[in-house]
Amino acid sequence: MGVSSEDFVPALAGKDVDDVVILGGGLAGLFCALKLAPRPVTVISNAPIGQGASSAWAQGGIAAAVSEQDTHKKHCDDTLAAGAGICEDKIVEMMTREAGERVRDLLSYGVPFDQDLEGRLELSREAAHSENRVVRVRGDMAGQAIMAALIAAVRKTPSIRLLEGFMGESLMGEGRYVTGVLARKRGGLERMAFPAHAVVLASGGIGHLFGVTTNPGEANGHGLAMAARAGAVIADAEFVQFHPTALNVGKDPAPLATEALRGDGALLINAAGERFMEGVHDLAEMAPRDIVARAIHREVEAGRGALLDCRDAVGKSFAERYPTVFAACQEAGIDPATQPIPVAPAEHYHMGGVLTDANGRTSLDGLWAAGEVAATGAHGANRLASNSLLEAVVFAARIAEDIQGLMPTPRSAYWNEMDSEPGLPSQRNTDEREAITVLRETLSRNVGVERSADSLRQALVDIGQAEARCQRVSIRNMMTSGRIIAAAALKRAESRGGHFRADYPDADPAQARRSYITLDEVNAIAEAAADQAAGNSVSNAMGS
Repeated sequence: MGVSSEDFVPALAGKDVDDVVILGGGLAGLFCALKLAPRPVTVISNAPIGQGASSAWAQGGIAAAVSEQDTHKKHCDDTLAAGAGICEDKIVEMMTREAGERVRDLLSYGVPFDQDLEGRLELSREAAHSENRVVRVRGDMAGQAIMAALIAAVRKTPSIRLLEGFMGESLMGEGRYVTGVLARKRGGLERMAFPAHAVVLASGGIGHLFGVTTNPGEANGHGLAMAARAGAVIADAEFVQFHPTALNVGKDPAPLATEALRGDGALLINAAGERFMEGVHDLAEMAPRDIVARAIHREVEAGRGALLDCRDAVGKSFAERYPTVFAACQEAGIDPATQPIPVAPAEHYHMGGVLTDANGRTSLDGLWAAGEVAATGAHGANRLASNSLLEAVVFAARIAEDIQGLMPTPRSAYWNEMDSEPGLPSQRNTDEREAITVLRETLSRNVGVERSADSLRQALVDIGQAEARCQRVSIRNMMTSGRIIAAAALKRAESRGGHFRADYPDADPAQARRSYITLDEVNAIAEAAADQAAGNSVSNAMGS
């Protein structure tokens, strides 16, 4: 396909060219860089390595069929069931089959997964899994421990250059070929070009586009927008997963009460102490996340509130078994051993993203994608718990193998010294800060747990008006990603998985397929929404 975007930056001649540039310092980016060693790799990270990565915040762990009673076929079947009919079957089969090998890789990098006295991995069960297959670290610290081990390994690997504090803004290219990344140092105005033979997008998700999210502030959709502006095909963008049990204590980002608590028997109750999931789904508290999230959302909207009651299931052992959640509760003045925890749904994971194949290749030559920014088809309409970290490492490894096979033997790892002097401080921009607030509020209100045609059109209008006040590319990237999600959600006139339309509350068998969209189509849908809104305003004015 051709590239038609006005924002695809031409390649720069006469620049040193890296073998591989990876945009993103989370699990997918670092794992890919390690797998590429000793090939020279530059990793560009928005924040200090590990600090801005959603991977480090993951509490549950990695799903893998590594026990004697489990099989990757069972894991595959559970994933397909959660995906509500639109997973790519072969992708899921491949991912679950390779899961054990990737866990062994992580063990070799020093990840301290929980083990019993005989050295066997200790496994837990999360929602919609038929077996105990979630590999954890100290109950709820898997993401933090995995990232700590990988960061240590990366810093010991001389072929990996880390550039921390650089924000990717645009892709460079020639025709349909991606040839590098244009980035800006945070707090500065100057943009820097990073030409490369291969670019890997591992920039994370879109959580911070919403008013309530469990993701760090760096999860702002930049990579998704950069790829869309360059002409890449985006898939399944309407499917956004809302974690049912974020702590409802007024914090941004919202602390997460891991699903493993419900796996250990914690119950969901309303303010009157009544369980409400029993009448909603046969699996009650262990129902798929989208069902639990909607049930909690409705209790909160009805004024009855929602609380996670861990008193009997976990009780006095809470601090030892779930130290991360315990600390968040303590900070909010809650003792989870003796008090129910107030919870509410929060944006947690984006099943959609940049369309890729089984090797992580996108629709643009020279561009690969891995992790939450990618849409591999592994998650369908609703991600199965603890499959996100698994997908990141499986596809990061496949991308590394693919790139190694395409390029000649790597040269020695050497780069010219980077000018690391900070640029001029960016000017405060009140309009842009207000525009971001509008974006987050409208996505949470109109493109959240429940959507409708009216709410989605309103979101497109609101985002368009907010975007008109934005100058910086990084802020426009956030607006672009918001428009992509809203437009894709408007296209799918049914409810499926993480996408629930109040005006189309049932699944339509004819729409049991993946969705694909480009930025040109997004712009056309947004323009039609704006025209309809303008027409309604004229009609209302004439009627009054």
